[in-house]
Formats: sequence, C-alpha cells, structure tokens
Amino acid sequence: MTRVYLIILFAAGILLSGCVESNNSRSASGSLAAPEGMSVYLKNLPAVKDARPWQNEYGPGIMITTAHYEIYTTLLEPLMLRQASAFVESAYKAYQDQLPDTIETEIKFVVYLFATRGQWEDFTKTFVGPQWPMYMKIKKGAYYLNGACVTYNIGRSRTFSVLGHEGWHQFNSRHFTYRLPSWLDEGIATLFETYRYEKGFFYFEPDRNGGRLGSLKQTLQKGKMIPIKNLISLNPGQVIKDADSTLGFYAQAYAVVRFLREDGYGKRLSKYHNMLLGALRGNWPLKPGARRIAADRNIPMTAAFNTYVSQQIFPLYIDEDLSLLDEEYRDFCRRIVYHVRLRGSK
Repeated sequence: MTRVYLIILFAAGILLSGCVESNNSRSASGSLAAPEGMSVYLKNLPAVKDARPWQNEYGPGIMITTAHYEIYTTLLEPLMLRQASAFVESAYKAYQDQLPDTIETEIKFVVYLFATRGQWEDFTKTFVGPQWPMYMKIKKGAYYLNGACVTYNIGRSRTFSVLGHEGWHQFNSRHFTYRLPSWLDEGIATLFETYRYEKGFFYFEPDRNGGRLGSLKQTLQKGKMIPIKNLISLNPGQVIKDADSTLGFYAQAYAVVRFLREDGYGKRLSKYHNMLLGALRGNWPLKPGARRIAADRNIPMTAAFNTYVSQQIFPLYIDEDLSLLDEEYRDFCRRIVYHVRLRGSK
C-alpha cells in the first residue's frame, strides 16, 4: 500500500533532538573509496554477515548483509557504514520488544541507502512507478514502500532516525496480519527516532525525543490537545491544514503510546501488548469487510476504516471510559514535558 501522505508529513515534520553530523564528514580515503575495499573493511564487524560490491546504475555501491537485513548502499562513508549494520539490528530488537513474544523473520528486510539526493530520486522514479512525483515532495527523509525502506544521506543522526521510524512500518507490515490504525502505527514509529550509541549497540530513548516533546508542550500551551476519543480516529491526512496541526498529531500519537506503555509503572502495558497481539494474529473483532481491508495492504486505508478500527479496539483492549482516561493522559503529558524548555522561552 502506498503511504504517500504519511511519508510526506513525516519527512516534513520530524523534529529530532541531538546533534546532526555534517554531510561534509570526512570522506573515505585509499581503498575505502572503492566498493571492494569498503567491503573488506566491513566484513569483520560483529553485526555484518557479509559485504560485497553491489552492481547498480546509480553509483559505486556495496550490499551489506546482517542477520535480518540486506542494506544496498552507494554511501561509502566508513563511520556511517560501520554503524549502519548495528543500527538496523538494534532497531529490529527494539521492534520485537513491542511484543511479549518473539517473531521469527525468515526473509531479510531490504534497505536502500543512497549517497545523494540525486541517486535517491533516480531510484525512486523507477521503484515507485507513476506516483513518483509525489515522493519528490519529500525534502529530507525516508519512505517505506513495496517492502523496502528507501533513504539517502541527510547526516548520520537524522538518517538513522528516519530509518528507525520507517523501519517500524516495514517490520509490522511484514509480520502483522492486520495493519494498525494511524495513531498506533505512527505513535510506535516515533519511539525509534532518538537513540544513543554505546559500545557497538544502539539504545532507543523515546523519553529524549526533543522534537516530539517540544511539539507536545506547544500543543498543551496553546490549548490544542485533541481528546483521545478523537485522536484515535484521525490520520495525518486529516490534520494537514497547517504544520502545527500535523506536528501536534504526531506528538500526541507519540504521547499516547508512551502513556499506554509507561503510565502508572506500566499498569496498561499488558493491555497494550494484547492489542498488538490481536493485530499480529489477526483476531481483532472486526466485521468481515473491515477484516479484508485490515489484512490486504493493497487496499487503500480510508479515514472511515481508520476510525472504525480504532473505535472497536481501543475500548475493548484499553478502556471503555475514555473521558476518565483522557484526564490521566493529559496529566501524563504535562509530566513528561515539564522539563522541556522551548526555544525563545525564559
């Protein structure tokens, strides 16, 4: 299924905390500037199963194989490629942690990482098909389509952040019997936008997502919080009227997922897990027509379907009293943004 409107909104709206590495980072020298030398350089890394030159029409490239991924890249930048394999495998483990049971992945996930915007555009025009002009509206970011995550180098920190986000869409599209409603799918994806790197591993830290927390605080201060009963029925396409509304939707989706996982020392975590297991196994109590749409990702997901599914599963798995829950949710939001200082504030 094409996720054009989601992709464009995410790419335009993502605000990430932390430092962004310059695109003018040190270039590879000597043999590392060639695919053969870079392949040899990467082969001994713990997360790398194999690395070899990749013949393609976009530029000199290599294919990196890990336990669960195949990364096709024209980016021959040593530091970034040393970490790319560890990042995708760390993200894979973090995706698994959303569920109480481990999922077995038999076919590797595919990632395309291009060195330049031009290469990315040339690939996208062929890969996407007739809808490629829509994807050219993505300024800086990634997209998930046809089973693959596709991005280009926008600096190490931001490149990994968008891969973490889109990688969740890739993971659940592969493994879940039912697709997730927008608030849940996008909310979970935001959990993988911020991270720290330590001794060869990446650890995801959603509580340090300054972009989402800042947007959430602004939404609270402006009195524009969307009640949970309304939020779960929305998709980003319904709040596209201005940038603040779009960012507010993503910030609140981020906050709702954290609320279900963390509030009250995780008192709703088992309910959250059961809701996801229902999607994974395909046993949500949906009408036959809705079940067909939920299971067939080639059918466009309409706003009506998104609303129907959310109104069915949220009261069933989480809580029927959405008014009381909304009060607790707003209290949680105020707590997690208490320490956030907005730019320009005293």
